Amino acid sequence: MRLFGYWRSTATWRVRIALGLKRVAVEQVALDLRLGEQRARDYLARNPQGLVPALELEDGTLLTQSLAIIDYLEERFPEPALLPGDAVARARVRAFAQVIACDVHPIQNLKILNRVRDLGGDPQAWARTVIADGLSACETLLQGQNGPFAFGDAPSLADVLLVPQLANARRFGVPLDWPRINAVEAACNALPAFQAARPEMQADADA
Repeated sequence: MRLFGYWRSTATWRVRIALGLKRVAVEQVALDLRLGEQRARDYLARNPQGLVPALELEDGTLLTQSLAIIDYLEERFPEPALLPGDAVARARVRAFAQVIACDVHPIQNLKILNRVRDLGGDPQAWARTVIADGLSACETLLQGQNGPFAFGDAPSLADVLLVPQLANARRFGVPLDWPRINAVEAACNALPAFQAARPEMQADADA
């Protein structure tokens, strides 16, 4: 399999973490978003959104959207599981992940920040507000959860989504005043899969 991505893309980062936790090796193909390589004709022919990540399977099938890719990995490589066995617990983990994937990340990414700037707004202030609101909700969702990770004794989809988003929070200067979130991040960062997935560890990272 081949993973098309960009070293600083938080969506690609999520997939790298999931692959690492499941010990699935892939070839990584770097697309430099700053140079517009994701809009190259041959890539758009396969992924019309022109976004990363994309996972090319052994038969050439291309999967897009980070959560859909992680769902595929969860079904094909079920151990270790990123979703709990109980239906209610699974719903809670998915809800937490979707706060980040649906309500925070999409409206603080580069495309939206450029539009905020074009409309005369302050993109940095916009991003800080969006991220702080989302992470405050996440902190509340984690109250009463036991274990070192977001929802128990092992990392789940929630942790896979949370750690890259915290990097974005720091990049935009959001104060990380959430004790439970900070403790979860520390537990995740102690694991080799999270360490290896970090942007600065990627071959295409800026020196």
